[in-house]
Amino acid sequence: MEFEQKAEEKKMSMSKNIARLAVTAGFTAALSFGGVMAPVTMAFAEGGSTVPDNSIIIGQSESNKDATKTKFVPYQIFKAKVHDGANGKVTSDVEWADTIRNQTTKNEIINAIHKDASNGDELPEAPSAQDIADWLGTYVPESEKGAGVIVKNGDLLNTIAATVKKYEQPSGEAFDADGFFKAESTGYYLFLTDDSSIGKKEDYSNKKQTGTSPIFAVVGGTGVIVTEKTGIPTVTKEIKDDKPNSNWADKADSQAGQDVEYRLTGTVASNIATFDNYYYQFHDTLSTGLQANKESVKVTIYKDRTDSTGTVIKRDDNKYTVDCTAQADGSSLLTVTFGDLKAAGVVLTPDSKVVVTYTACLDSKKAVVGGTGNDNKVKLIYANNPMSDGKGESVPDTVRDYTYALKLVKQDSADNTKLKDVMFTIKATGADELKSGKVGTQYVHEDGSLGDDECKFKTNENGEINVKGLDAGTYTVHEVEGSNPGYNTLDDFTFTITAEGLGELEGATLDENTYPNTLNVTAGKDGSTLVTPSVDDGTVTLVVQNKKGSNLPLTGLNGVTFTWIAGGAVLCIGVAHLIRSRKQAEESEQE
Repeated sequence: MEFEQKAEEKKMSMSKNIARLAVTAGFTAALSFGGVMAPVTMAFAEGGSTVPDNSIIIGQSESNKDATKTKFVPYQIFKAKVHDGANGKVTSDVEWADTIRNQTTKNEIINAIHKDASNGDELPEAPSAQDIADWLGTYVPESEKGAGVIVKNGDLLNTIAATVKKYEQPSGEAFDADGFFKAESTGYYLFLTDDSSIGKKEDYSNKKQTGTSPIFAVVGGTGVIVTEKTGIPTVTKEIKDDKPNSNWADKADSQAGQDVEYRLTGTVASNIATFDNYYYQFHDTLSTGLQANKESVKVTIYKDRTDSTGTVIKRDDNKYTVDCTAQADGSSLLTVTFGDLKAAGVVLTPDSKVVVTYTACLDSKKAVVGGTGNDNKVKLIYANNPMSDGKGESVPDTVRDYTYALKLVKQDSADNTKLKDVMFTIKATGADELKSGKVGTQYVHEDGSLGDDECKFKTNENGEINVKGLDAGTYTVHEVEGSNPGYNTLDDFTFTITAEGLGELEGATLDENTYPNTLNVTAGKDGSTLVTPSVDDGTVTLVVQNKKGSNLPLTGLNGVTFTWIAGGAVLCIGVAHLIRSRKQAEESEQE
């Protein structure tokens, strides 16, 4: 009698363990917005709850509230009687679910447990469902309270989930997050993401949810609520301005031909351990005015928050590929792709991050001046379901590179006649706009780039010089002497472009009026040069007034002329007289 009582107590203990396992495994949970799984919390509904008995709700998290509802598919593994106990749900009379019809499913679950026998005693030779439930409740480790069991790739629970999904049909219709599933048969359930609700392998556009790691839960008695706690794999893009000591930011300005630094930072799924392979791609679109240098790409993976140096992943190791292709709209697409990020040689954790740096060059012929600048938009494309080969994409992030244009108009100060073929040179004389590593003076060239050689600009029939691709900074304008006959040569003068708004963060709604627009002009050394500056949408206009040279009066012109004429006449008479005298003398000698 005493033996039977102890056996019954052991049986009840095992039942409680399987119930405890169900709750624990619920903590492992899975569903995530955009690709990151975080442990979920499970709580039993209190009295008066709207959750029906024998039901479960998997709630959509606050961070996922704007996404399309994810769907879940139920699979019953065991049927059992479920009771609400003081310390949770209690199961008894455990049997295989009616929906587990395939003997292969049972055999593979049993074989997986045998392989995991290091955790405890082996199962009987022909175990019943109750034997399996007792073993799981006894030997599958229970997490610390509230922390959750981490279902890793290759773990027993993950193997069971993959086996059930492979061989069995769902136990009911897929249901939405925040909706409830009502069990017609109480017991132990597995919940997996409906693959079609989060994005397939080749159809992932705007799919920002992620697939769940296996959710195991006991359904029966009072309704159960599971609330997902999620974060999505995110990516940020930053640009570094060329001004000394500049930090990474959302906006910068640059000179044509200048190497502009960019940095991409991506996070990984917090259930990264559940994935067998983890596809990961930076998908970076650069506008028409920017050309990426694919050879400059550098990849560094940081294992966790304590990893301050990271591990540089060499491209020669063939862990990833880099490609840059032209798009139909004139933009270019830079991709950095890991076929399997987990094979890159760094042990990944939920706090891991992948950092990509590269440079791009501003092309003044295609660059946008003013407005919202030259935008760059990056997003992540990543494996989003540990139980299938689906993909998802992150929320994109945008940065902007600004550049400016100069329009210099040379005209007569009296009647505003436009002066053609007048030549100027433009020197960059400030530190900000010089090429990296350069000091002193550089000249602006016709494409807006800077160089050591002097470049002479010539006004067109409208008296204009037009050049775009300038950076913020100070420039000195010099008129080439002799290029404007009849007019006084201008004194050198400077103008300064000062950027505004570069420190502002990139918002969801773009402010089209946020661009650098401050201009200062300093006149020539004696203040005689009249320059009228203005700024319109990133273009600096300098109207330069020029005066004609003076016509000085000349006196004594007639007297001087007469003197020259009289002198010439006397000279002619004298020469004639000399010739005639010599001729007469010659004749006398002959006689």
